[in-house]
Amino acid sequence: MSVVLFDRQLHDLKRLTKDMRAKNGKAMNRTEIIRALIDGLIESGMDVASSGSEADLRARVARRLGTPYR
Repeated sequence: MSVVLFDRQLHDLKRLTKDMRAKNGKAMNRTEIIRALIDGLIESGMDVASSGSEADLRARVARRLGTPYR
């Protein structure tokens, strides 16, 4: 399966890997971060079935993590 990401998402993933390496000397690659995020969402038990759109799901996940989506 292939997933197309926006340029801003790729940029942010690259920044996350750099931040991880700077903070603890190790970094996950972008694929590992994406898989961890998906597994974390699934394991959270959050009801995503009631989301009406990608934007709605994004906002709900951001709220659940404690950061309002801008």
